[in-house]
Amino acid sequence: MEAGNVEGRSTGESLVTTTLNSVEEEKLEQEAVKVPSEAVSSNCNSVVPGYVASGVLSLEERFALVRSIGEECIQEDELRNLLDKKPNPICYDGFEPSGRMHIAQGVMKTINVNKLTLAGCSVKIWIADWFAQLNNKMGGDLNKIRKIGEYLIEIWKAAGMKTEGVEFLWSSIEINRRADEYWPLVMDIARKNTLPRIVRCCQIMGRTEQDELTAAQIFYPCMQCADIFFLKADICQLGMDQRKVNVLAREYCDDIKRKNKPIILSHHMLPGLQQGQEKMSKSDPSSSIFMEDEEVEVNVKIKKAYCPPKLVEGNPCLEYIKYIIFPWFHKFEVIRQEENGGNKTYTCMDEIISDYESGALHPADVKPALSKALNEILQPVRSHFKNNQKAKELLKTVKAYRVSR
Repeated sequence: MEAGNVEGRSTGESLVTTTLNSVEEEKLEQEAVKVPSEAVSSNCNSVVPGYVASGVLSLEERFALVRSIGEECIQEDELRNLLDKKPNPICYDGFEPSGRMHIAQGVMKTINVNKLTLAGCSVKIWIADWFAQLNNKMGGDLNKIRKIGEYLIEIWKAAGMKTEGVEFLWSSIEINRRADEYWPLVMDIARKNTLPRIVRCCQIMGRTEQDELTAAQIFYPCMQCADIFFLKADICQLGMDQRKVNVLAREYCDDIKRKNKPIILSHHMLPGLQQGQEKMSKSDPSSSIFMEDEEVEVNVKIKKAYCPPKLVEGNPCLEYIKYIIFPWFHKFEVIRQEENGGNKTYTCMDEIISDYESGALHPADVKPALSKALNEILQPVRSHFKNNQKAKELLKTVKAYRVSR
C-alpha cells in the first residue's frame, strides 16, 4: 500500500535518545527512568486520575499525575520528594513563537498543563520572543514574533487550558526587568562550560552540530539554561528534544554546589504524518495538523497519512490516538459496517495495538475515527477564531507570515 492511501480490505492483508558525549550526561542517561506514559492509557490497568478528577489528591496520585507527563524523568525519587515537601512546585515550559501552532504543541501542552495545575503545580510558560529572534525565526523580526506569541496564547485558552495557576511570561520583558539578576547568571553558565559542550545543545533550537551556527545561536543554550534558575523552576517540563540543555542545568548545579537540582520531565515528541518524519514541521503543512485547520483539511491530511496495515511501529496515526485522543476522551470510537467487525469503543491502547497487529482493526477503520475525534477537539478553537474579532485578525496576520527555519 502506498503511504497516505486508505485501500480497501483484503483477506490477505495482513524514544530515541541522542548519544551523549560527557561523563555527566552518560551518568544521567543511566539514571533516567523511561516508561510509557500511564495517563495516555498505554495499558488497560491505568489508575492515574485524569485532569477531570475532583477532590484532594494524595501524594501518590499527584506523583502519578505529574510523572505521567514525561516519557523520561530525571529523577523519580526527587520528584516524589518535591511533591511531598512543596505543595505548589514551580514548573517551567517555554516555546519560541515561530509560526502556526500544530496539534502537539496545542493539545498536548493543554493536557499537560491541566495535569500539572490539578496536581497543585504553578506553571510558568516562557514566551521566548528574544530566543526566537536569536534563532532567526521570522527573519529576526521581533514584532512578528510577538504577534505569533499572542496568537499562541489565544489558541491554548480556546483549546481548554485552565489558566488558573498559569503565568505567561515574555522573556524580553522579564529579562529587561531583572537584567542585573539574569545576565550574570548567563555569564557564569557560559564560563563554566566549554564550547563543544554548548554546541551539543544546539538540538534545542532545531539545529544540528554540523550546522553553521551564528554567535547568537551559540549564546542561546546558556540563556535557556539560565531561564530555569531565573524562573526558580523546580520542574522542567519540555520535549525530549530539549533534554540536553536541561541536563546542562543539572550539571551546573554540581558546579555551583547546589543541592536541589531541577527535575526533568521530558514529554514524547509526536512524529510527522508522513513516513519517516520524526517530528512535525511548521514549514511542511502536510506533516501535521494545525490547531485552526478546517474539518476538510484535517480529513485530507489524515487520509493521506502513513498508516500501513498491521504495522504499529512508526505509525503516526496510532501515535495520535495514544498521545492525543486517549488523554482527551479516555476512549477511541470506531464506526464501521457489521461485515467489517461492527462498531467498537476502545478504552485502552493495548486493545488497539492487539487488534491492529492482528488485522482486526484496519487503516480504513482508524483514519475516519481519528479524523472525527481530532475535529471534535479542534472545533472550539475554530469557532473562537471565527467569532472573536481579535483572534480572527491574529490568525490572518500569522498566516501571512513566511515560516523560516
